Amino acid sequence: MNNKDYENHLLALQEELVHLQEWIRKQGLKVVVIFEGRDASGKGGVIKRITEPLNPRVVKVVALGVPTEKEKGQWYFQRYVPHLPAKGEMVLFDRSWYNRAGVERVMGFCTDQEYEEFLRSCPEFENMLIRSGITLLKYWFSVSDEEQERRFNNRVSNPMKRWKFSPMDLESRAKWLEYSRAKDVMFAHTDTKHSPWYVVNAEDKKQARLNCINHILSQVPYEKMKYDEITLPPLPEDKAYVRPPMDYQTFVPEKFG
Repeated sequence: MNNKDYENHLLALQEELVHLQEWIRKQGLKVVVIFEGRDASGKGGVIKRITEPLNPRVVKVVALGVPTEKEKGQWYFQRYVPHLPAKGEMVLFDRSWYNRAGVERVMGFCTDQEYEEFLRSCPEFENMLIRSGITLLKYWFSVSDEEQERRFNNRVSNPMKRWKFSPMDLESRAKWLEYSRAKDVMFAHTDTKHSPWYVVNAEDKKQARLNCINHILSQVPYEKMKYDEITLPPLPEDKAYVRPPMDYQTFVPEKFG
């Protein structure tokens, strides 16, 4: 797909996302979208394209870091619950409670008992969310080891993307098969009728973004919103007001333009 076609498709989808956002806000809906997948599979790219035209007060991104000592002593799902949407909100999880079934399992950050309990309780937890009125969408971005390798090399050599490469990425490279097995087990337990996983073919980033956004729009029924006409009032004229002298203020140096 050439860049022009991609940009045209993306713009059309982003316009629909604005309608979806307003529908969610006015109808008081609660929507959660989970993005999971291997490192460098393109999750962040699609989240960025979704949020670009949207109101951050309505559509929020949650990307939690390493749990604190206090959080480690909590019920596992407890640190995620405060980030769930209220009425009229949509929350995008850039990785989620599925960390336990992936990186924590593979890297040994949880016990076998904690892992097994997660597999048992996760479907129940998600059913509770759905029964409470939350629309839950789960996306797994699938990418081959060859494509991941290419993207890793691009990150290492590109100063603008170097920050995306973490020490955990280095360790995960040696555990490709372990991550594959963990993903298969996770799907076996959590790909349910009420809360299915949707797999996004992420070999081509542009196509993955368009396909994922299009699917999200298809999963949340909405109507296009009609906006009221806005007429800007004229600026008031106050001849008594005198602007302070320019040298009373500190301006940013104009190096460009």
